[in-house]
Amino acid sequence: MTKGQLEAKISEALMKFEKEFMGRGTIETVTCIIKDAVLVRLKGVLTPAEEQLAKTLEGAESIKEIRIQLLEGAMALLRNIIVEITGCRIKSLHSYISVKSGERIIIFVLDRNLEIKFI
Repeated sequence: MTKGQLEAKISEALMKFEKEFMGRGTIETVTCIIKDAVLVRLKGVLTPAEEQLAKTLEGAESIKEIRIQLLEGAMALLRNIIVEITGCRIKSLHSYISVKSGERIIIFVLDRNLEIKFI
């Protein structure tokens, strides 16, 4: 499997996760393997109702808080997806959601340099 194929497989799995667990698919998902990190950029993750709510400061903060809680509740599932696809253990997971752009960034830090397999 090439690096691009592995990145595409991760993107597909995270798009499926967003649709099944969060209740809404993404417009686009891009994955980049960078040494011992997997960076996933999910575009279009907000629902139309969340987009309206995000127009106020209070609404935007509520969306961020709820989305963080939802992701934390799914942490084991996310970890399992990445472990199954990459064969690497997860050292840490970091996430950020922008209510302005409707994007979520997830970074998985792995227990080893995955990119070296493709050099």
